[in-house]
Amino acid sequence: MSLDQRASRLPGRLSGARGGFGSRAVAALAALTVATFCISTSENLPSGLLPQMSAGLGVSLFAVGQLVTAYALTVLLCTLPLTHVTRRIARRPLLIGLIALFTLANLGSALAPDYGLVLASRIVTALVHSLFWAVVTVVAAGLFAPAVRGRVLAVVTGATSFAMVAGVPAGAWIGQEAGWRVAFAALSGVGLLAFAAIVAFLPAGARSEAPGVSSARPDRRRFFVILAAIVLTMTGVSAFLTYTVPFLTGVSGFSARAISPLLLLRGAAGVAAMAFAGRFIDRRPRLAVAAPVALLAAAFFGLYAVGSVPLVAVVGMAAGGLVMSVMITAVTTELLAVAPGSLYIASACGSSAVNLGIAAGSLAGGLILHASGIRAVPLAAALLAAAGLAVLLADHLAPRKRRTAMAAP
Repeated sequence: MSLDQRASRLPGRLSGARGGFGSRAVAALAALTVATFCISTSENLPSGLLPQMSAGLGVSLFAVGQLVTAYALTVLLCTLPLTHVTRRIARRPLLIGLIALFTLANLGSALAPDYGLVLASRIVTALVHSLFWAVVTVVAAGLFAPAVRGRVLAVVTGATSFAMVAGVPAGAWIGQEAGWRVAFAALSGVGLLAFAAIVAFLPAGARSEAPGVSSARPDRRRFFVILAAIVLTMTGVSAFLTYTVPFLTGVSGFSARAISPLLLLRGAAGVAAMAFAGRFIDRRPRLAVAAPVALLAAAFFGLYAVGSVPLVAVVGMAAGGLVMSVMITAVTTELLAVAPGSLYIASACGSSAVNLGIAAGSLAGGLILHASGIRAVPLAAALLAAAGLAVLLADHLAPRKRRTAMAAP
C-alpha cells in the first residue's frame, strides 16, 4: 500500500492537503504530533518521578514538586511575549530550533549534577513549550484545507492525552527500573526522532504569518468569550484533577492500588474521544464547544452528589477524560476560526488561558479542601464549569436578542 493510500485512512480522513503537499503533509502532521507528545510528556514527567528525583538530588518531595510549578508559571508568563517576539521568524526553522532545544534541555536534566541545574533545564524546556504550543496548532492546520481543521487539530491535541496515558507512566516505569536520569534521557531520544522527522517532512511553506491559514469568521467578541469560558472551565477541571486521588480514596472508597487503573481509564477515554471528535467539531463547531462544558459540569455535579458510589466515580472519571479532550480540541479550533488578528497570537492566548485555569484551579482546590473538605471540591468544579457554560450560552443568545429588538415595531 502506498503512502498516499495509507494517508487516506488516517483518523478523520485527512484529505485536502494545501499547497500540493499530499502525503508529505500527512508525514509532517505525524512529525508534529510526535513532537507534541514529547513536550506534553515532559510537562508532567517529574510528577511520576518524585521519590526517585528527591532521593537522587537530595531534596524534599516538595522541592521536586516545584519543578512542575515553575514549569507551569513559565509557560503562563512567557507564551504571549515569546510569540510576539518571534512572529516574523519562519515557522519551519523555528520549530526545528525549538525541538532541538527541547532535546538538549531534557538531556541536560538527565546529566545535571544538582537541583539548581535541573530547575534551569526545566525552565528552558518550559520556554520551548510556551512557544511550541502557540505555533504547532496553526502550522498543522495550515497544511490542510479548512474543512478538515478540526480533524487535524484532534490528531495534534490527542497527543497530549496519549502523553498522559503512555508517556508519563512509561517515564515513571523507566525511573523505577533504571533511574530518573534514564527517563529524561529516553525522552530526549524520542525528541531527537521528532527533530529528524520535522527536518525531513515539514514543508518550507510553513511561513511566519501562515497566509494559507486564516480566520474563517473573525469575531472579536466571540474570541474573548471563548477565552473566558476556557479560564472558568479549566479552573474547575484543574481544581478536581489536582485532588482526584484524595477524592477517590476518601469519598469513593477506592484503595491506593486502584488509583493507577482509574487514572489510566480517564486518559484512555480521552484518547478514544479523538476518534470521533474531529469530525464532530468540523460539522458543529459551536455545539462542540458548549456540549463538553455542559457534560463536564454534569459529571462534576454527579461526583459531588453520589461520588461515594464506586461505579458512579468510575463513570464520572471516564466521562471527564472523554469530554475534556473534546473540549480542548474544540476550543482550539474555534479560537483559530474567530481570531480577530494573528492566528499565532490567538493560539498563544488559548494556551495562556488554559495554563491560567490550571494554576488558578490547583490553588482554589487547595483552599476549598482546607476550608470545606474534599467533598466540596467537585461541587466547586461543577459550578465553575457551569459558569463557563453560562458565558457560552449568553454569547449564543445575544445576537438573537439584538435581532429581535431591531425587528420590533
